[in-house]
Amino acid sequence: MRYLVFQLYAPMASWGEAATGEIRRSARHPSRSAILGLLGAALGIRRDEDDALAELRDGVAVAIKQLSPGVAVQDYHTAQVPGQDRKARRLTRRDELAVKDKLHTILSTREYRCDGSWRVAIRATETSRWSLDDVAEALQNPRFPLYFGRKSCPPAAPLAPRIVEAEGLRAALSHEFPQLTRLCPEEEHRRLGLGEEVAYAWEGESGDLPVQETRYPYDQPLHRGRWQFASRPEHWHQTREES
Repeated sequence: MRYLVFQLYAPMASWGEAATGEIRRSARHPSRSAILGLLGAALGIRRDEDDALAELRDGVAVAIKQLSPGVAVQDYHTAQVPGQDRKARRLTRRDELAVKDKLHTILSTREYRCDGSWRVAIRATETSRWSLDDVAEALQNPRFPLYFGRKSCPPAAPLAPRIVEAEGLRAALSHEFPQLTRLCPEEEHRRLGLGEEVAYAWEGESGDLPVQETRYPYDQPLHRGRWQFASRPEHWHQTREES
């Protein structure tokens, strides 16, 4: 099987989960929607290009190897919003702030993953519009800036995309990558929390990973404009191995 494999590392990343209430949680590993957003930005797909976004969604299968989930940190936010008015239609942030005499302050907390490290494997489906070579080239020379969940979370190490042939996901995600830092390997592992404990998350068949658990995250994009997502089955396997 042919895979496109690349790495993700940043001082801060935010892999959004379902947003309920004033606390916006982050998952421990990248969501499918986050990976699709990363690929879409690299390929130059705009947010209003619904057909292209749907083709990208249906054209790739995603797998993750979590080397370290990072440390959870929280950021305290305040924001101004207009009061409730059922007759008003506000389509943009500018529309909201235009009501200067009716603004209220709301509080929220955003969660991030600090110094997390992950590897990603992409497999093209039969209906894919883009080849793995096209996507690898786009990740090397992205059309739009890449970030990990939020614009304040840019990559801190090269994604180093490469095409590999392997019998399964475990073999594909075990290829060696450049070090994330200039520290010696032992010190890098200590500071980033890289140990023998790793976890895999994938969709579809793995080839060489037994399923320990199946989860159903709401990270399958349906419509970008309406922010609609669906659940999907995601398989999980946690094990001890050399990172």
